[in-house]
Amino acid sequence: MSNQVNQAIKDVLNELAHTLESGQVGPSIKIGLTINGSELGFDVMREAAALAKSEGMFEVVLIGEKLDWTEEYEHYEANDETAVEEMLNKLLNDGTIHGAVTLHHTFPIGVSTVGRVISPALGREMFIATTTGTTATVRAEAMVLNTINGIAVAKAKGIKNPTVGIVNVDGANTVERALRQLQEKGYDITFGESARSDGGVVLRGNDLLLGSADVMVCDSLTGNILMKLFGSYTSGGTYETTGFGYGPGVGDGYDHIINIVSRASGAPVIANALKYAFQMAKGKLVSVAKQEYEAAKKAGLASVREGLQPKAAVAEEEIKAPAKEVVTAQLNGIDVLDLEDAVKALWKEGIYAESGMGCSGPIVMVSDENAEKAHQVVKDAGFM
Repeated sequence: MSNQVNQAIKDVLNELAHTLESGQVGPSIKIGLTINGSELGFDVMREAAALAKSEGMFEVVLIGEKLDWTEEYEHYEANDETAVEEMLNKLLNDGTIHGAVTLHHTFPIGVSTVGRVISPALGREMFIATTTGTTATVRAEAMVLNTINGIAVAKAKGIKNPTVGIVNVDGANTVERALRQLQEKGYDITFGESARSDGGVVLRGNDLLLGSADVMVCDSLTGNILMKLFGSYTSGGTYETTGFGYGPGVGDGYDHIINIVSRASGAPVIANALKYAFQMAKGKLVSVAKQEYEAAKKAGLASVREGLQPKAAVAEEEIKAPAKEVVTAQLNGIDVLDLEDAVKALWKEGIYAESGMGCSGPIVMVSDENAEKAHQVVKDAGFM
């Protein structure tokens, strides 16, 4: 009997055994876990692996040092960070494992991770897009791509129309305008709404606590801080107790499922991260992300990205302010980085304006009489 026939029989028997044990029909999905490097020691990895294994949904494959308990699992020995990384890539490339959870991985530029947390107010799951990695070196451009990554992950998880909100960081209004351009040209985005009385897609701290949208878009540094706060606010920061980790790396053309956890992630978080990686493998994240990027490109993603690049410095035109007048009307939705330019655009049109900071973010203030005209001027100039 040929080796191919023997392997085929072995695969069928393994699949039957998996079906009888787990109740799930189909090939077993294997998720790797690198066990070296945690600040909390090997015991937390042992506990996490056991928690994930006990649910019987997928097989846990260990990568790292040989210990007295690793023989309970399919195990590939690797004794330092370089060896672990090499083994992880080998097992992913040859299809031995279908996804992985690791404490460190160097993603290429263009790839960043989508974290997953539990909102403390209502216990809602939400995705933080993104939390590690660099999708682009320009913040607003990166956040647009992070939105696509977040939508892809949410859809792979099974959410057909995930709602999207933009965390109120510098560039949020610019990102909203860019996303609405994509939406107008056919890219399917369902915007969420702030729970605050003034609403809007730009979300504040209250919305993060409430989980006002499925996907919370931000830059990776902000997302990383949010993950640490959501994961360890009950422990004082030394042990991440809740959530699903920093999530899988996603990007245009990226073809692996590698989920990141922190060196301070506790056993429950690591076990959840393994489950998260399994869900991404089962939900075919790589294919879903490819479809999302193709749809965004058809809607003019390249043009939107180009429009977000820093403009070359030019000699600033001297524009004097018109005669001062009482300003009580507010123009909202202008990015803080564009605030002074928006004011000068109004001055150029003979409209007196002042910049300020309202409770929901930056504002331009004009007289009630000029409010309607000022809104149109600022909009035509591309600041709203």
